[in-house]
Amino acid sequence: MSSPSYLDKIKKLRELTGVGFGDCNIAIKKCDGDIEESIKYLRIRGLAKADKKMERVANDGLICIHDENNKLSIIEINCETDFAAKNLEFLNFSENLSKLCFELEGDLNNLKKKKMKDGNSVDENVINLISKIGEKITIRRCNFFDNNKYINFSYVHSALKKNIGKLGVVVCVKSTKFNQQIKDFGHKLAMHIAASNPLTIEVSQLNKNILEKENEIINEELKNSGKSDDIIEKISRGKLEKFKQENTLINQIWIHDPKKKVKDVIAELSKENSITIKDFVRYKVGE
Repeated sequence: MSSPSYLDKIKKLRELTGVGFGDCNIAIKKCDGDIEESIKYLRIRGLAKADKKMERVANDGLICIHDENNKLSIIEINCETDFAAKNLEFLNFSENLSKLCFELEGDLNNLKKKKMKDGNSVDENVINLISKIGEKITIRRCNFFDNNKYINFSYVHSALKKNIGKLGVVVCVKSTKFNQQIKDFGHKLAMHIAASNPLTIEVSQLNKNILEKENEIINEELKNSGKSDDIIEKISRGKLEKFKQENTLINQIWIHDPKKKVKDVIAELSKENSITIKDFVRYKVGE
């Protein structure tokens, strides 16, 4: 007689793949009860095109940040709808996952294999949650910031609860002093990044492919303008320069004072304290 846990696995596999009981039973036996391996087994044999739910688009979810002693981790967990993202089980799972991500210093591969408090691996609990909620759930990306050299700041926009929301930022600042002035700047800088969405810190860090693509778009727009080639080239250079300024952090207009750029604020603060922005990440759900 089959055990309840064995039958539960068959049920889950059926829900995830749409394949019949008999074939799911065989797959579970062949793969020693491993759901993911069983899905692969069925797909290889053409019995399941793919996990039905996993074919769907998961572009909602949550961004979670965990911080302790100037160390921070950030992780994005996706589902299909805002309704599911606000589900208590999904929230609790995401919060626990965020803590594990911090412990593993943002190692996504090890995170998926890591055992949770209930004894199941993260991957196994993802499958369990898919079965309960009925939506595709994926762990998309994560990052970790150590406290070795720099000061780390974070911000979560419109947080559902502390450090959990739809948009999160972590920014890393080098400073010769750590005082209230730097705390205020770091917090405002994280808010600025959330609002302004820079691609890089400086122009030299912009990806060449992005610049080439932007230049192509600009030239295509100007192609039928009727202007002479030298005028088009001049306008094109100006537009590309504007793109560079608007998409690099230090050259952006400071959202807290539109009369200044970020680099102007840094220059003012650096009169008493050397400040450098070293790194940042901005995670927005589904982007």
